[in-house]
Amino acid sequence: MLELIVSVCLLEDHARCKDVSLTYMAESVTPMQCMMQSPAEIAKWAEANPKWYAKKWSCRPAGRYAKI
Repeated sequence: MLELIVSVCLLEDHARCKDVSLTYMAESVTPMQCMMQSPAEIAKWAEANPKWYAKKWSCRPAGRYAKI
């Protein structure tokens, strides 16, 4: 299982940032697939959180960043 870690910042205050974890539940997702699918997942998150924007992201094995 992979975890998509997205660094997001407030549109009104670019210095106020945080990391958000979006976990892929599919067991067979490769790191390359995770990176290729990331923009769509980030777009879904951004639609639900319009005051934030994605600054950068990465894919990691699940559990290294967030507790699942």
